[in-house]
This record gives sequence, C-alpha cells and structure tokens, in this order.
Amino acid sequence: MWKKASAVVIPTLIAVGIVAYMLYRVWDDLLLTLEHAVIPFLFAAVGICVTAWIFRGYRYRFILYGLDVKKSLWFSIACIFISQTANLIVPARLGDFVRMLILKHEDDATYSQGFSSLVVERVFDILMIAVLGAFALPFVLAVLDVPDWFITVILVPLAAGGIFFAVLLWSGRMQSENRIVVAVQRMLDEVKRASLNPRALAVLSGSSLLIWLVDVLVCYAVVLMFQEPVPFGIVVLAIVIGNLVKAVPITPGGVGTYELALALTFGLAGTPAVTATLIAVIDHLIKNLVTLVGGVGSIYYFGDWSMDLLKKAFSREIEKEDTFGG
Repeated sequence: MWKKASAVVIPTLIAVGIVAYMLYRVWDDLLLTLEHAVIPFLFAAVGICVTAWIFRGYRYRFILYGLDVKKSLWFSIACIFISQTANLIVPARLGDFVRMLILKHEDDATYSQGFSSLVVERVFDILMIAVLGAFALPFVLAVLDVPDWFITVILVPLAAGGIFFAVLLWSGRMQSENRIVVAVQRMLDEVKRASLNPRALAVLSGSSLLIWLVDVLVCYAVVLMFQEPVPFGIVVLAIVIGNLVKAVPITPGGVGTYELALALTFGLAGTPAVTATLIAVIDHLIKNLVTLVGGVGSIYYFGDWSMDLLKKAFSREIEKEDTFGG
C-alpha cells in the first residue's frame, strides 16, 4: 500500500515544492506584476490552447487511420484529453495506458495497435519539438549565451529519432520464434505502417510542427500579457527546453520541472525573475486547466465506464496484464 501511495505522493510533492519555491522567491513583487497584466491576452492564450487540441485530434485520427482504426475527430480529441488528464496526476505517464484501454473498449482495437499509436505520437512530438529547437537555436545563439546542456537536450532527441527510424527500417529482417520478439515485431510493423511512408512522414511532421508552434503561441500570448519584450526566438527555445525536460517523467504532467525550465530560459534572456516565473507558471496552468476541462467533457462523451478507467489509473491498478495481456 505504501509503495503505491509513495509512487504518486513523492513526485507530486516534488512538483509542488518546485513551484512553491519559485513563487516564494518572487512573492514580494508578485501582486504588483499581476496588477499590470493585460488580461485580454490571457483569453487569447486560452483560445489558442484549445486550437492546439483540435490539431492534436486531427493528427491522432490520422495515426489511427494508418493502423486501420477508423475513428472520428471528436473521439480522437476526447481520447487524448482523458489520457493527458490522467497524466496530470499519475506519474511516469501511466495515464497513456488509459488511451489503449479506451481504444480496446470502443473499437475492439488490439493493445498492440493502441501502444503503436502512442509510440508514433510520442516520437513525432519529441522529434519535431527538437527540430523546432534546432531551427531556433542559431538565432538565439546570436543574442544569448546558451548553456551547453541546452544544446545537448535538443541534440539527443534528434539523434534518438534517427536511431529509431533506422531500427524501423531494419526491423523487417528480424526472424525469431520467440514470443516476445514476435510481439515486438508486430508493434514495429504497425508503427512502420502508420509513419514510415512519404505521405505519413509529411503529414505527421507538418502537423507536429504546427502543434508545437501553436503551443509556443500560447506562451507568447502570456508574454504579451505581462508586456515583456521577449524575442519570439527565446519563447520558442523556452517551450522547446521546457517540453523536452518535461518528457522525462519526474513529476506528474511535468509540473515544476516545466516551469523551472521556462523561467530559467527567460531569465537567461534578461527577463526579471518575477515575470519569468509568472509567465512559466501561468503558461503551464492554462495548458493544464484546458486539459482538465477537456478531460471532464470527454468523460461525458464516453460515458461512466471511462471514469472507471481513470479511477484505475489514479489508484495505479492498471497492471501489465490489463494492457498487454490480449
């Protein structure tokens, strides 16, 4: 019991501790800075964030179609909303398993197809945001002394993406009677079918870049809300670093680590600590609140059984046999 509870409580306490410390450092100037915020930009940021979810839904529907799972746009959006809502609370991105169970329940899709859809989505997410960072980096380096680890954080996913696609190309040569190897081969074949053809590469790369550019625009609207003269390239770099750091599942939903990465990046560009902290916290708060509202709406969309799946995820009852046993 303690092991299950600590797996949720400890990462959550780390997340809360990081955010609390960031706010504590700038508490005296916090209210003064908030008083000068231009609120219409806050509503603009929310609207832009909702748009990003629609694009995510289109992309996920395309991935599912590539796996012979024919679903509607609204189903695809709701599916992502529920799993991402779970990820805000459950550590190690275990909420992703909820999406696999939804696909199995609603369309009798195999767990392999569900897992493959997640792999394709995650690979293009990480790879394309790293590509976005690689494009922004030369412009940022011209005006900012970027720490070496920033460059490493961007280059590692690019190298990993290259290795991943090389493995996909080679995977068809694997021959074995071993049950585990056959199961892995099936998943790799599905990932290859959904992503490794000219049309899929173009659509998934283009849509992923668009999704992350919209994500950057959410943050840029928050920057404008505080009337801070931060160059757009710096905002791009901040979102890139924040999301690549967030990809390491230290805390639920990357809360704390994401804000810290953003505030650090804005601080390097000369943004006052209080403003950098507020931009980082409000940007992530907007994105997480939109996710939560969408998650609640998606529960109504799917029905009561989806709430049972979320309860299983929150109590860490989604075991290996539930997701890979059939």
